[in-house]
Amino acid sequence: MDKFQFPKGFLWGAATSAYQVEGGIKNDWSEAGEKFDAGKACDHYNRFEEDFNIVKSLGHNAHRFSIEWSRIEPEEGKWDEKEIEHYRNVIKALRNRGIEPFVTLWHWPIPLWLRNKGGAKLKKIPLYFSRYAEKIVSEFKNNVIFWITLNEPEIYATNSYLKGVWPPQKKNPISYFLIIRNLIKAHREAYKMIKKIQPNARIGIAKNNIYFEAYQNKIVNRILKKFIDWWWNFYFLNQIKNYQDFIGLNHYFHNRINYGFNKNENLKVSDMGWELYPEGIYHVLKDLKRYKKPIYITENGLADANDEKREKFIKGHLYWMAKAIQDGVDVRGYFYWSLLDNFEWDSGFWPRFGLVEIDYKIMERKIRKSALEYKKIIENRCLDD
Repeated sequence: MDKFQFPKGFLWGAATSAYQVEGGIKNDWSEAGEKFDAGKACDHYNRFEEDFNIVKSLGHNAHRFSIEWSRIEPEEGKWDEKEIEHYRNVIKALRNRGIEPFVTLWHWPIPLWLRNKGGAKLKKIPLYFSRYAEKIVSEFKNNVIFWITLNEPEIYATNSYLKGVWPPQKKNPISYFLIIRNLIKAHREAYKMIKKIQPNARIGIAKNNIYFEAYQNKIVNRILKKFIDWWWNFYFLNQIKNYQDFIGLNHYFHNRINYGFNKNENLKVSDMGWELYPEGIYHVLKDLKRYKKPIYITENGLADANDEKREKFIKGHLYWMAKAIQDGVDVRGYFYWSLLDNFEWDSGFWPRFGLVEIDYKIMERKIRKSALEYKKIIENRCLDD
């Protein structure tokens, strides 16, 4: 592939989530102890206009962000009109700059009242979530087409209930399966509710899929791959296949199976020790072709404080994404994770994922060189060999 021209109308951007960038949020994470408190984060809540000017300057024509449920519904059934107006201004700020908003309704933290009732384990969570979705979509339907209901439901369930390392830190395998079931129902109910309010809405989830490689095609490795692909990559999507208009793909990981999992060579890794394996995105995209839905890469990025690997990382993933498009996969957009350095969940602030560097002491923004290289690709709509 010497030169690949991305189609006109292809969406280019970066992504953020409310808790990781906004600051000043009170929810189940902020109340779970100092380790989980994002504090001021990047102060994006007050600086979104400045940040969207940067987005515009980098040539992005789309931007993914999340709305913080705990801001909108701080008490059960009570809506905070001031916060609704805030997000209305956020969406308008994007629209005024010619940037397509991709709005995530839930990116993990939950309001305290919901935590106190039992959180995502609660049988009524689909009802509460669809009610919240109804409110948000009713307010913003004139300015938003793309809705992402849930972000990485399987990552949330795994870290919060299987490993027990994230709030509510309750390690329980039965709860893990219960959460998966509840979130499937929550998405379906929200999908039906959104379509009722806004028939032209495009709705999906952001799904974390991993490239599981059966090393040397050995039979034991193939059997393990078949099982883990079924459970991790396809189960949730299979359960909602009639309730989605597109698939959002979050892709970070390659997992080499060799008589066991995670037998990677790790020749190149990010600051967090995650293996850098751009070819993986090709295989994951090819696997998603079966659903016959448009695909948007809703997250793909690395922690790289010195900005030494990011340019090559982006170009490598776009190269393999382009190959998937050539092979008939309907990919329509790419969002790098993340626009800004931010609060990286239980790792805190040290990992640096941003196209834009944040000086947390004075909240200064500084565009990284890799962001400018990404801009060139966007402007030319092509990737040289």
